[in-house]
Amino acid sequence: MSERLKIRTPKSPNSSKLPRIMARKSSLLKQTLIFSACTILIIYAFFNTFLSSSTTAATTGISSTTSSLFAEQISRENFQEFPEKVTENEKKVRVFMYDLPKKFTTGIIENHALARGSSDLSKVSYPGHQHMGEWYMYLDLSQPDLDRVGSPVVKVNDPEEADLFYVPVFSSLSLIVNPARAGTVPGSDPVYSDEKMQEELVEWLEEQEYWRRNNGRDHVVFAGDPNALYRVLDRVKNAVLLLSDFGRVRSDQGSLIKDVIVPYSHRINVYNGDIGVEERKTLLFFMGNRYRKDGGKIRDLLFQMLEKEEDVVIRHGTQSRENRRTATRGMHTSKFCLNPAGDTPSACRLFDSIVSLCVPLIVSDSIELPFEDVIDYRKIAIFVDTESSLKPGYLVRMLRAVSTEKILEYQKEMREVKRYFVYSDSNGTVNEIWREVAQKLPLIQLMINRDKRLVKKDSTEPDCSCLCTNQSARITSL
Repeated sequence: MSERLKIRTPKSPNSSKLPRIMARKSSLLKQTLIFSACTILIIYAFFNTFLSSSTTAATTGISSTTSSLFAEQISRENFQEFPEKVTENEKKVRVFMYDLPKKFTTGIIENHALARGSSDLSKVSYPGHQHMGEWYMYLDLSQPDLDRVGSPVVKVNDPEEADLFYVPVFSSLSLIVNPARAGTVPGSDPVYSDEKMQEELVEWLEEQEYWRRNNGRDHVVFAGDPNALYRVLDRVKNAVLLLSDFGRVRSDQGSLIKDVIVPYSHRINVYNGDIGVEERKTLLFFMGNRYRKDGGKIRDLLFQMLEKEEDVVIRHGTQSRENRRTATRGMHTSKFCLNPAGDTPSACRLFDSIVSLCVPLIVSDSIELPFEDVIDYRKIAIFVDTESSLKPGYLVRMLRAVSTEKILEYQKEMREVKRYFVYSDSNGTVNEIWREVAQKLPLIQLMINRDKRLVKKDSTEPDCSCLCTNQSARITSL
C-alpha cells in the first residue's frame, strides 16, 4: 500500500508550456478588445463631431432609433438651453434718461442767471443750493458708464431696453429762479413762471409713449424741495418720487414703499479732521432762520429757552456766503448741533451736522430719514420729542450728562457713514439713491401688472403702494 501511494502520474511533456500559451492568448485577446473599443470610440467621436446627429446611428452601427434619441439628448441645441454667463452690467437695473426739452433742464439754469443780471450765458452753471441733488443725478447719467464706477444701475440709450425712466427736470431750482416771489417786493414782476414750467412738463410727459404705457409707474422724478412740482403732483404721483420728506405730500401721493427719501445737499464744508472733543468747546450750536411756519414754530420757542444758556450758541441767520462760513466754524467746534423742524419735518442742517461730525440733536416728531435701511440713526444722532424739548433746562442737562466716550462713539459712526451724504463723492449719495430706487423695481412691476387687471375708479384713498409715515412723537433716545 505504501508503494502504491508513492506512485505518481507521469507528466505530459507539453504540460509546463500550457500556462504560458494561455497567458499569451489572454493578453492578445485583451489587447484586441481594448484596440477595438478605442477604435469604436474614436470613430463615434469623429462622426458625432463632424456629422449631424441623424447620420450617427448608421455610421456607428447602433440602431437608428436608439442613436437618434441619444444624439438628441447631447446635441448642441440642448446645451444652448443652459444660461450663459451674465455680465455685471446685465445684472443691474437699466435706466433710460429722457432728453428733455431745454426749458426743463439747462434752460432753468439760464433763467436763474438772467434773473440775477447775468449777460453771458456761456459761463453760467448750476447754482449751489440745498436741493441741488437733482443736478448731481442729471450729471451722473450724463457721464459715460466707464466713469460711473460702482453705480447700482446701468444707463441705456434705447428706451426699449429700460427698466426705469429718469425725468431730469430741475424742479427745485425752478422754484427759486425769481429772486423774489411775485407781489412780495414792489417792482419785482416775475420774468419766469415755475407754475407754467410744471404744466408744460406734465403735458410733455403725457405725450410720451413710455409714460402712457404704464401710467408713469416706471418713471423716476426728483422733487427735493417740499414745494417742487406742487401744482402737478397728482399727475405724477405714480412715479417714484425722490423727496426730502413727506411734509407737503398727501398719503395718496407719496409713501415710503413707493418713493425714496433723499438728503439735502450739505451747504457747509466737510470736516476732515480726526474725532475728538478737545477743539469742540461749544456744547450746543444752532444757526438758522428763527421763524418758521407749521412744525417749525418750535424754533422760536427753543431760541427763547436756549439763547442765554452757558456754552450754547444759538443764532438767527439766513442763507448767505458769510453765514455759511460762520456756521462752518460753529459746527466744526461744537459737540452737538440742534436740528429742529423747519417748515417741513426735515432741514438741510441735519446733513451739515453729520459732515461736520457734530452730533445732531433732532427735535422733529415726523421726520423721515434717508437710507434708513442701512443706517441706524440712533448711533449718530440723539432724538428728543417736541414736548420734552420744551421743558426748561431739559436739553442742556441731558447733553451735559453725555460722556466723552459716548460722543466719540457718535463721531466715529458719523465718519463711517459720511459718504452717504456727500453728493460729490463718486461712491456717495447718488449711488445710494440709485441703490434704493433699484430696490423698488419688483414693487413697480407688481403695481404695473395689478393695474392691468383692476377696474379703474377715482379714489383719493391710498392704495397698496402707500404706507403712512411716522405721525407719532419720537421717544427721547440717547
